[in-house]
Amino acid sequence: MSELPTLPVTFRPGHTRAILLTAGVAIFLTVSAIGLLLEQLGPGERLSFVVTGALIFCVLAQLARVKVVADESGVTVVNIASKRRLDWAEILQVNLRPGDPWVFLNLSDGTSLPVLGIQPGIAKQRAIADAQALRALSEARSTAHPAQDQG
Repeated sequence: MSELPTLPVTFRPGHTRAILLTAGVAIFLTVSAIGLLLEQLGPGERLSFVVTGALIFCVLAQLARVKVVADESGVTVVNIASKRRLDWAEILQVNLRPGDPWVFLNLSDGTSLPVLGIQPGIAKQRAIADAQALRALSEARSTAHPAQDQG
């Protein structure tokens, strides 16, 4: 087993985040510039271009906010539209199987929580390393016994 990361640690899809934010800025600037450069548009129509560009940027920024923050007391999972705080004991298993779009946490309440902050899309090796680090932290800090729930 590799050395545990120093807490607190944040896992996030860095390449995906950079692409989404860069695309958001580029789209906002392009749509706004088009709206401001079209001479036949009135002030309200120009404003609608800027607002549309801003809305597109906001959607992409929301997609880019996904992350997982692990600290001494547990894990905070920030997905696109939700944020959930978990104690270490609630996490029974950290899974990233071949073909999975992101990590899944099997929880003590019988549910599974997707963790979009660790996804193998663009940076597969980093996602695997992050998933292994989160698994090692979970196993080291959990009072549950993950081995008994594996089947």
